[in-house]
Amino acid sequence: GQTNLKSPQDIQVYVVNTNFTLRWKYTGNDTNVTFSAEYRWFEDFTTDGTEWKELPGCQKVTHMECDFSSAITEYYDKHHVRLRAERREEVSPWSSVFEMTPYDIAQISAPGIELQSINGVIKIKVSPPEANQVKKMWIDDVNFKYNLVIWENSSNAELRNRSIFPTDIIDGLAPETTYCLKVQATYPWEAKEGLFSPVHCVKTTRKVNDLFCATNVTVLALNMKFHLHWNNRYKQHVSYNVQYLIGYLKKFYDDYSVNWLNVPGCENIADTQCNFSSIITTVSGIFYLRVQAMNEYDKPCLSNEVKVDPLVTNEIGPPGVKVDISDVLLHIQIYPPGGSESEVMSTHYDLSYRVLYWKNSSNNEEEIKMKEIKQTIGTISDLTPSTLYCVKVQAFSKAYNKSSHFSKEECIKTPGDKTSPLIILATFVTALIAVLLVAAPLGFALYQAYGKIKYVFFPSCQPPLNIEGFGGQLFNSPCLSTTEEPIENCSIIETIITEEVNQTDFKDYKHSKQSSRDSGNYSNDDDTSGNKVSEETLEKEIV
Repeated sequence: GQTNLKSPQDIQVYVVNTNFTLRWKYTGNDTNVTFSAEYRWFEDFTTDGTEWKELPGCQKVTHMECDFSSAITEYYDKHHVRLRAERREEVSPWSSVFEMTPYDIAQISAPGIELQSINGVIKIKVSPPEANQVKKMWIDDVNFKYNLVIWENSSNAELRNRSIFPTDIIDGLAPETTYCLKVQATYPWEAKEGLFSPVHCVKTTRKVNDLFCATNVTVLALNMKFHLHWNNRYKQHVSYNVQYLIGYLKKFYDDYSVNWLNVPGCENIADTQCNFSSIITTVSGIFYLRVQAMNEYDKPCLSNEVKVDPLVTNEIGPPGVKVDISDVLLHIQIYPPGGSESEVMSTHYDLSYRVLYWKNSSNNEEEIKMKEIKQTIGTISDLTPSTLYCVKVQAFSKAYNKSSHFSKEECIKTPGDKTSPLIILATFVTALIAVLLVAAPLGFALYQAYGKIKYVFFPSCQPPLNIEGFGGQLFNSPCLSTTEEPIENCSIIETIITEEVNQTDFKDYKHSKQSSRDSGNYSNDDDTSGNKVSEETLEKEIV
């Protein structure tokens, strides 16, 4: 079971489209050695794979490579490949296993190209990499993009790169000059770049310069209103037809020359401009435009084509602005470019607004301030009273790196300095509290002083009437204390007084009366009434 044969080394599989090539190296010095390979595949990544089988096209090969394209039919499944050396009945150990998924390692082959030099330009037609093949690695040819490299056939050639469609025109070339070119297919979805085609060279012709042809064809677009302009060098009668082509038709390999359509309203016109806004039915598509000129002999001449990508070609116009003022805020109302009818401007550009505002005064050093907003309504605070403020607004789109011109300046004057109602209310409440804090203790002190003065100088108690004035005597003494003291009950004994009573007795009575006043308090009820009766009786007796 022993052998001197070495195993093949450095096993590699190369895949171009659906063409599979196995290559390896062998370091042994043996002669008459052949190589044979086996393979197996996995229907999915969870299975153990099929049994090892002989790899068709790679049995008893004498060279260091073999083609096994016919053996592989499942391009998205995992495959294993192994190889060994053989000499008569002697075999080497199997090489290490090479693992692959065909689609992942496949390369794109070179496309086919056809060239035609006519009227100063080169017409090119590209065939897809797997044209006319039954088995295809790349399902959809439309997904291919093509990269052209072109240069003058000279010692100091400068390479120029550009993307082209399957059928395209290469212009901007020098007349009667030999150009060489090659084309590469790419598959952007898988980030794959193919092989370049063989180099082709062709000589340009001199362009026929008809004066009635439209020249300098340009597009001017503002707020989704599209206009085509061109120059007329012809002095005689000439009419124009403006034609357009929907861009996606250029992706196909068929002849799209029959798909050019006339722009409505721009047929057989003498003007050198055309409004083609009506054909822009979608902002996500690409359009191509050209001008067909017809002289008085009905000879046609086609201008160069211009590409229109609506959101890229279009320019943003200045927005509308309206300003208003309140006590503390400057209100800014912004109207999107294009007016209310152009919703595309706000929707697809995702517009923002750059607001510049400043004090319009004689001082040239006044700072211009800026703020950016997303909404169409903005406010500015920290205003100076009785000051003229000016505002202008610019619309811009970060996504498309576009900005408009600034709007016209709008100016408005702030009102004079007014005290805020809240400040007035706060001041009133503060003053009221201060007054209450001062007036309450002061009022209480005055009230206490008033009570003392009234008590001393205007007492509320009054002496009995029989004491206040008797016999013309007035008493100005202060009120007696209200404290109850022992009262001596006195009474007048009514007796029959004779006429012989003398003056001495009356005097004694009066003396007794005075003593009674000094002795204490008297009753204001029974005693008073009794005293009055006694006094009257006594006076009558004296008389």
